[in-house]
Amino acid sequence: MTNEKATAEKLLQINAIKLSPQQPFTWASGWKSPIYCDNRKALSFPFIRDFIKSEMCNIVFEQFPEADMLAGVATAGIAWGAMVADQLKLPFIYVRPTPKVHGLGNQIEGFYEKGKKVVVVEDLISTGKSSLEVVEVLRKETVEVIGMVSIFSYGFDVAEKAFSAAGLRYISLTNYKVLIQLAEEKGIVTPEDQYSLLNWRKDPANWGVI
Repeated sequence: MTNEKATAEKLLQINAIKLSPQQPFTWASGWKSPIYCDNRKALSFPFIRDFIKSEMCNIVFEQFPEADMLAGVATAGIAWGAMVADQLKLPFIYVRPTPKVHGLGNQIEGFYEKGKKVVVVEDLISTGKSSLEVVEVLRKETVEVIGMVSIFSYGFDVAEKAFSAAGLRYISLTNYKVLIQLAEEKGIVTPEDQYSLLNWRKDPANWGVI
């Protein structure tokens, strides 16, 4: 079993990912979605939490050995980023969606120096918009963002294009295509559902629209 498959299986095991092609969920964007992903659940399962942490550590260590520090995306990426930074003995900061409205008005929390090489830690990548907004915040502070690591990605074309335009490489522990293949193998979805689920990823904004 590949690590991508192992990660997907663990997320399904704890119901961090739910598939419901017949009764889709509605995202904040208004998109109808046959999948709901809540990676925060993994924090409550020590052995799965440790597995995900170790996999993230391996990616940072092998793919981004020049990293000087890690930056978590608030809020979901904070816990994972802090754990990975602790394991690798790297400094850690995190980035808020917006600056604080009181105190020093910080948007980046923690100590950092300009020019340092940073890997961003995220839990989920959908369109890539919010993740890349964090990258821009760091870049404005002249921090060199060298990559991003996430637990799960949908693999949307819009995200691939956005990351390419931003000149940033991202690596996810697992992804939507691997998940759906595994779900079909395990009998969680039918072959017909698998076809519908894979079509959703091609055009999520119009999927299910009559």
